[in-house]
Amino acid sequence: MNRRNFFKKGSLVALGTTLLHPIGSLINDVGYDVTDKNKKAKNIIIIVSDGMSIGTLNMADLYLSRKTGTGSNWLDLYKKNKVSRGLMDMASASSIVTDSAAASSSWGGGVRIENGSLNVSKSGEEHLPIWQKFKTSGKKAGCVTSVPITHATPAGFCVNSKSRNAQEEIAEKYLELKFDVMMGGGDDYFSSNKRKDKKDMYQEFISKGYQVVNTKQAMLSAETDKPILGVFDNGGLPYALDRQNSKELVQKIPTLAEMTQKAIDVMKDHSKGFVLQVEAGKVDWAAHGNDIAGLIHDQIDHDEAIQIAMDFAEQDGETLVIITTDHGNANPGVIYGSDANDNFDAIQKYTQTNEWILNGIGKETSISQIKERINYANNIALTNEECRQLLDYYKDIRTDNGLYNPRHLPFNLLATLQKPHNSVGWISMQHSADYVELAMYGPGSHLLKPFIKNTDLHYLMLEAAEIQNKF
Repeated sequence: MNRRNFFKKGSLVALGTTLLHPIGSLINDVGYDVTDKNKKAKNIIIIVSDGMSIGTLNMADLYLSRKTGTGSNWLDLYKKNKVSRGLMDMASASSIVTDSAAASSSWGGGVRIENGSLNVSKSGEEHLPIWQKFKTSGKKAGCVTSVPITHATPAGFCVNSKSRNAQEEIAEKYLELKFDVMMGGGDDYFSSNKRKDKKDMYQEFISKGYQVVNTKQAMLSAETDKPILGVFDNGGLPYALDRQNSKELVQKIPTLAEMTQKAIDVMKDHSKGFVLQVEAGKVDWAAHGNDIAGLIHDQIDHDEAIQIAMDFAEQDGETLVIITTDHGNANPGVIYGSDANDNFDAIQKYTQTNEWILNGIGKETSISQIKERINYANNIALTNEECRQLLDYYKDIRTDNGLYNPRHLPFNLLATLQKPHNSVGWISMQHSADYVELAMYGPGSHLLKPFIKNTDLHYLMLEAAEIQNKF
């Protein structure tokens, strides 16, 4: 759908929604604010669980329900009928299976492009990213993520680049464009002793008036009347579960919810409003690694950020909250069996992720040490033969430039060995062509139809904020 047709049809959307919901007179009684359709979205917060298959959403809700008696914030919004809900087709220009760069660019630039690029079509044509449009309109704009802030999903809302891998250049573009809050990992792309050109990007940001923070306490203490660059680790941030079980990491690394709250605090008083993208990027990394502890707890990290956004939006009354994912990944789920309940509940006793387990093993590690490490992390006892299978992978460990598993550690094997104990199955270690969940709350949410194309979301945000005629 192109921009002109989207806005032309915008007046029909509300009518279509009414026809689809003939019990509209009852909707307001269960929490849906029908007056939102007459409001302008001063602020927009879009919260993305990168690589979230429907099974991931389902398992996080099951995990919380069975552990605490209360399910996820996301599913609670459905149960209370507080949001508009739809499905979104996330195909890229080059494949029905998108990568994060093309997915984010479909929302950011409003055009489907090839996998691997950021708002640049195969012909070289550049498409103006939506956060630049909002900045030009006078709003503040920012992104927070659990992976490098220069990674594909935040970058897709902000910049043009032929390659998502040009993260050093993306860091420079952020400075040129003067975004107001940028927080996540990615020291590798800002630090002078890690960048290929030896440029000190931290000093560059400071010279332009930014507060640069690299610990949670520094972030919490930062002033709210100045822009912030927060970089808290070399690459992606630690998985939520590994952070929770390390006093050092708890003190140093903020949660996604804490970054979200700080970003809102910095931008909320701006007279023309703000736009904020929040990404749980490590959900995708955990799915690539078939890492169930990493997956569930980083999905919960995302869910806690949802609550921060919703608390603000419900009080503010002028904020559109969008909750979604950019694609499926690995399509995990709880597998039927007589012990499925108990096995799945056993994940509640996991204290560390598979990444933590495997990075602590080397070719000199003994079988007994592997058994002890896995029992400590998962409370399960593998056999000597199973441990030997894992150890075999370390005889010839090689390192390359692979993004998610550069050391070629045996993530798939470990997940397979865990399956009889936790009843979680995976179909792959790669992205999938899922139609994805999409939920909206607040002004502009009435524009959502039951099924949309990814690029439609770009124009919906513009229409909700009433700036569609400026570009």
